[in-house]
Amino acid sequence: MPHSSEPEPEQVDLDTIAPPQPVFHVEQALLGALLLHPHRVDDMSCIVADSFSTVAHAALFSAITTLPRPDPAEHAKSTHWLDRVLSEAREQARGLTASYLHSLVQVCPRPSHAPAYARMVEAEHARRHLQTAAEHLVHTVHDVSLPHPVQTVLTKADALATVVDHIASRFPPRAGVLPRPTAPPPAAPSSAEAVEEERLLLATATAYPSDIDSVQWLLPGDLTVPLHSGLWQCLTALTHRHEPVDPVTVLWEAQQRGLLDDGSEPGEVLRLLSEPAGSVDHLGRQALQRSLLATAEHTGRNIEAYAGDPANTPFQLVVGARRSLADMSAARTRWQQATETAPAQRRRPAPNTRAGPPTTTAAHTRRSTRATR
Repeated sequence: MPHSSEPEPEQVDLDTIAPPQPVFHVEQALLGALLLHPHRVDDMSCIVADSFSTVAHAALFSAITTLPRPDPAEHAKSTHWLDRVLSEAREQARGLTASYLHSLVQVCPRPSHAPAYARMVEAEHARRHLQTAAEHLVHTVHDVSLPHPVQTVLTKADALATVVDHIASRFPPRAGVLPRPTAPPPAAPSSAEAVEEERLLLATATAYPSDIDSVQWLLPGDLTVPLHSGLWQCLTALTHRHEPVDPVTVLWEAQQRGLLDDGSEPGEVLRLLSEPAGSVDHLGRQALQRSLLATAEHTGRNIEAYAGDPANTPFQLVVGARRSLADMSAARTRWQQATETAPAQRRRPAPNTRAGPPTTTAAHTRRSTRATR
């Protein structure tokens, strides 16, 4: 027999189709119960059509809740109301059939358990809603087109917190119920811009240590390079103790704290601390902005991971999400302190960053120029 020249239809590998999630079967049981006993819709105030995981199920629930309830006696012996439900639902999901409605009725084990099924559907919808809000927060962090990224990210964080509060109102958290632990998100590598600005911050703070008190909202963890974080600790410690601050004293403090144990060259650290430029306040706010955005991403990814684990109950999701959002709240508070109390720029004397014999005026001018470039 000659082979046909027409291509054969593409075969669908059923093994590659993911099986339905448990909530799919819960939704079927709930819809089956409502099709059998439409009056139970009055007990379903906790869910809406959007609570369902498929378009077909959402369309059926919308039709069931929209159409007038049938007379129980007539409904027991007639399919008239079911036909109306099918016709109404097909406007949103054209693939629905009468046989599917019949199968929903058949798979419902106990119609009287409809309130329990509805609670399960609500819980799964809460998990999906939380995951979506967390994804939006992470996406906003990486949106380079935003003119005011911090404010937009904070708005998204507020929206995420609102979702958590809503879930908590429906599923109050229980004491001691923690979510299952998740793998920490991988740390993003430091950008070249961040590294350079942090170097300038450290050098400028070393040259003008009196300005360090004006950026108390900046923490060592806000800097992206571990050595930079350690050096900032050195600077704040020296100023707190009212000890002399210059590249040499900071280097010595770094040695006492073990910061050079990672192989950092003392000469390189001295060079890093000896070339100030800009202002401590401005560079500090740049570092804090990066830290706030990184905290927002970490928060979003943590909550994504919690919500992506179907074993976590709504109670656990609320506890885990609120713990993650606490870091975001702390970063927001420090950002408000930094932006609301930014000091006005003032003229400062050139720093004296190295010891030596008295110099001429010309030599002093050259040194000042080098220190402030």
